[in-house]
Amino acid sequence: VSTQSTGLLSYSIKDQMADSADQGGSRGFGRGGGRRGRGRGRGRGRGDRGPRGGKNEESTVWHPVTKLGRLVKNSKIRTLEDIYLHSLPIKEAEIIDSFVQLKDEVMKIMPVQKQTRAGQRTRFKAFVVVGDNDGHIGLGVKCSKEVATAIRGAIIDAKLSVVPIRRGYWGNKIGKPHTVPCKVNGKCGSVRIRCVPAPRGTGLVAAPVPKKILTYAGIDDCYTNTRGKTKTMGNFAKATFFAIAKTYTYLTPDLWDKFKLTKAPFQDHTDFLADTDDYDNKKQKDEED
Repeated sequence: VSTQSTGLLSYSIKDQMADSADQGGSRGFGRGGGRRGRGRGRGRGRGDRGPRGGKNEESTVWHPVTKLGRLVKNSKIRTLEDIYLHSLPIKEAEIIDSFVQLKDEVMKIMPVQKQTRAGQRTRFKAFVVVGDNDGHIGLGVKCSKEVATAIRGAIIDAKLSVVPIRRGYWGNKIGKPHTVPCKVNGKCGSVRIRCVPAPRGTGLVAAPVPKKILTYAGIDDCYTNTRGKTKTMGNFAKATFFAIAKTYTYLTPDLWDKFKLTKAPFQDHTDFLADTDDYDNKKQKDEED
């Protein structure tokens, strides 16, 4: 084909594109070309769907759905220790956020596969640890198709599993507690870990995984001894979490003092819970109607 014929061909195509755009062609060739086109033109794209990205302000407001959540939001419960004292189950992550400022860190993200008839189905498993460096620690695990969703779910799971950590002394009780109060053991799978009290200034004699968890728990000095397949990071992290969570299960002589029993929060605020129960109020309105 000669250069003259190719020039005429390109010129005729350009004329067709211009004519179709001027006449309001069905779809056009470019972005927004033609009035009825599907291009992403500026100005009229999104309608009344609100600002791009993010959630509305109303969706960020916490609307508690449990009795404990209603008591916490209305400041009927002052501290997190009141919840632990009566062994109340925590079902909402916002309850933890209203008491302590937690830091979170992703320990590991690993792909897991399931064999199906169509092949393998790959998902991502996230391990997240949260803590305030002052006696509260939580570990969460979540599996999802997307990494971001897995991390978000693991953070929520970690907040729901937050437990208090008891700290003690090695030797004389001088200054603030700095180590574990006694020897504690934890296990998960084949991994076994033992935490031993250490003198002040020793630091955390541990592998990177338990060192990070102990740091978030607020423990400054500790010896550790491990055995098993510690390369399996998920089991290693769980074993460490189970070990330091046992610190409040040992009844040492300094906890032998008699404490006056108090009413549980649900019993103490019965009238408030009855007045703010949306389900009962709706049920009464339906019966009256």
